[in-house]
Amino acid sequence: MSRFTIPRDIFYGKGSLAELAGFRGFSRAFIVTDAMMEKLGFAARLEGILRSAGMEVMTFSDVENDPSIETVMEGARRMTGFGPDLIAAIGGGSCIDAAKGMWALYEHPGLTLEDMRTRGVPPLRHKARLAAIPSTSGTGSEVTAFTVISDHKAKVKYPIADFEITPDIAVLDEEITLTMPPSLVAYTGMDALCHAIEAYVALNRSSFTNPLAIHAITVIFGYLKDSYDGALSARGEIHVVQCLAGMAFTNAGLGITHSLAHKIGGALGLPHGLCNAILMPYVIKYNARERAAMRHYANIARRIGLDGTREMNLVNSLVAGVEDLGRYMQIPKCLQDTGISQFKFDMHKEYIASQAFEDGCTATNPRRTSPEDLLAILECAFHGRPVIL
Repeated sequence: MSRFTIPRDIFYGKGSLAELAGFRGFSRAFIVTDAMMEKLGFAARLEGILRSAGMEVMTFSDVENDPSIETVMEGARRMTGFGPDLIAAIGGGSCIDAAKGMWALYEHPGLTLEDMRTRGVPPLRHKARLAAIPSTSGTGSEVTAFTVISDHKAKVKYPIADFEITPDIAVLDEEITLTMPPSLVAYTGMDALCHAIEAYVALNRSSFTNPLAIHAITVIFGYLKDSYDGALSARGEIHVVQCLAGMAFTNAGLGITHSLAHKIGGALGLPHGLCNAILMPYVIKYNARERAAMRHYANIARRIGLDGTREMNLVNSLVAGVEDLGRYMQIPKCLQDTGISQFKFDMHKEYIASQAFEDGCTATNPRRTSPEDLLAILECAFHGRPVIL
């Protein structure tokens, strides 16, 4: 048996944040956000909307990029003192990821992040529901069963995957995305593209996930450059399809682009979307040696209108298309071009490869891999060399 899970309600379109004013049956709302959402006034706007629905409101605005174990535990502590029946996360993927972790610890005070990582998340929704309002267009966290919490001291990221932490409500208001600078549009947009491409070739792909993934891919190729250039209509298109990509990958799984990106981000301190953007062409070339993966990549190329008769030629065209997007948005082509030194890379590369092999995303990669292959891909991605494996 297989399973397909997404939030019960998804509100989308310009001004959709106001839909929360119609929520009934909740008495206390706990907002999880960051300093930027407070500064821009979106946190206060959400507070006003929830109060207009008759709720008491408390706001936790201390979420940082790559939320830490300490932040999640402090948020859960404050939740316990306040006793919310609605948790509303507004901000980037970090805010939503943090809220998922806080939610689980609030419902189960004795739980640890290690428990969640290794044993899963016990049943939730005894105390609260989760509403997720993304301000960026890429992570898909508002519809996924995943969260990533960081141990900054150990320089390790802990991916947690369990359908229990899938939000109950997602709100996709394109007005919030206007706060994104071009670099964030680029990184999150390429993250969404990576979600969709990896979901389309993943081992757990299905007739439910394939249409979501392929539509997201075609729209991202069609609109991401315009979104990067600041077109509001394009921002709206990308904001919706990154959510579709999230629905696809949370049910189909991902691959070794994400496995490597998770560990590179923790060890070398690079943004997750940037890592995915750099790694994608190298991983596509590696995975395309697997016959089924080659066929799926070739189909992606056909659907976005690329030329080619032989499947490998189509795969090469897809790689060139991904590279063209990155070049247009001034994304480095290799890890070395991000400013990471050879010395620092050499210090961490074997650890990154071995940990990436153990990452949950590796299990659904379409080609069976090894720590040695992951290290070789990493070397190619650092130096900008072709992958021949």
